Amino acid sequence: MYGDAMYGDFFIKVADRLPKQDELRRVRHLIIRKKSAGIMDDELAVALAHCPQLESVVLSGVPSLTDRTIVTLASHANNLMGLDLSGCQNVTDIGILDVVSQALPLQWVMLNRVSGLTDPAISAISRSCSRLIELELCYLPLLSPLSVRDIWTYSRKLRTLRLAYCRMLTDQAFPSTLDIPPSKYDSYEKPLPHRPVTLFEELPPLVLTHQADNLRILDIAYCNITDDAIEGIVHHAPRIQTLNLSGCQLLTDRALDAVATLGGHLDVLILAHVPNISDLGVVNFTRNCVNLRCVDVSFCRHLTDMSVFELASLECLRRLSLVRVHHLTDLGLSAIAEQAKSLERLHIDYCDKLTLDGVHLALKSLQNLEHLTATGIPSLRRKGIKRFSDPPPSNLDVDQAAAFFVFNQEKVKSLTAFLTKEEMRRREAEAMNISFSPRSDDLLDLY
Repeated sequence: MYGDAMYGDFFIKVADRLPKQDELRRVRHLIIRKKSAGIMDDELAVALAHCPQLESVVLSGVPSLTDRTIVTLASHANNLMGLDLSGCQNVTDIGILDVVSQALPLQWVMLNRVSGLTDPAISAISRSCSRLIELELCYLPLLSPLSVRDIWTYSRKLRTLRLAYCRMLTDQAFPSTLDIPPSKYDSYEKPLPHRPVTLFEELPPLVLTHQADNLRILDIAYCNITDDAIEGIVHHAPRIQTLNLSGCQLLTDRALDAVATLGGHLDVLILAHVPNISDLGVVNFTRNCVNLRCVDVSFCRHLTDMSVFELASLECLRRLSLVRVHHLTDLGLSAIAEQAKSLERLHIDYCDKLTLDGVHLALKSLQNLEHLTATGIPSLRRKGIKRFSDPPPSNLDVDQAAAFFVFNQEKVKSLTAFLTKEEMRRREAEAMNISFSPRSDDLLDLY
């Protein structure tokens, strides 16, 4: 249970419990994230009816939450600015539409995994909540381009927009670069389609006359989009700092060319599971987005050491993920060791061409490294290394547990010291012209 923090002399925050009787009219922030708190919908509804000062409410730890309780909250908390209902599967459009109808001064709304929500509720939020700066709508299987177009059109103050794993979202959900007035497009006579089309396919391009200059964080992972959508997005929102495109499998280097136009604004770029990008695309955005601090190109099968050479040259790089970049060799790792001096987190799992000497070189050179994941690298499965790794998760089988290598904080430094001693022992053995046998201890003596 979290402690309660006082706000001034009167208002308070209550976390992972219901407010006490003498706190009901003083609670301004109610945060219930722990399901283990055991709070049920009925008792929560009773409490919310007596909390008129609420400004932010997080109820993701109340899975039994219903529309009835949301209606009660909306009718009593007239100053509500933030609402998080993530994971509350019983909430429907009814509750959200009632919240919107109260004209509350909402600034952030999080509805991740509220799987029953449909377009009318989301459109109502974007059309009615003029102060909205943060909106999270991940894992909504019924969300379509119709309501997302309203977000781009009406929610002009947004700084954060998350739409990950909304599988119905296609290019029609995002701004277009086409300079076609809507009236002209509507009057254009299209030829008969060669196959039946859906309502979404018949939508005209979303041509906007304004720019989303406030948008800083955009997460559209695993949406069904193409390069056209990325070009439209960066044209409409030219100051994005964090962009997550994981799992957008239709993207190519043309999308990365568009991303490159974000230039120095871009800080975090996540491209995991985008299989069709190549070294040329990576080179382009790396040379233009020079302030990148975090890059993830895991599972990008066509990338080689050339991409790593460019990524290593980023002066601000703090986190780099290269999981299952199978063409990565010690040459790429050497470039990281020589140039990425500010790197703090490195993920090289299942890069099976890497040798122990290559890993050791990187560890010696990266003085700021605090976290290394190297699961599935065969060269690490030797005496003495396993003891520096974090313990494997309990759900792994024997082979998976044997291949698990994750090193944190002091364990990174200890592993580096051990490998340095191993190198000294090997050189001593070579100087004495005797065979060298790997050992698991830290002693410097040869035998």
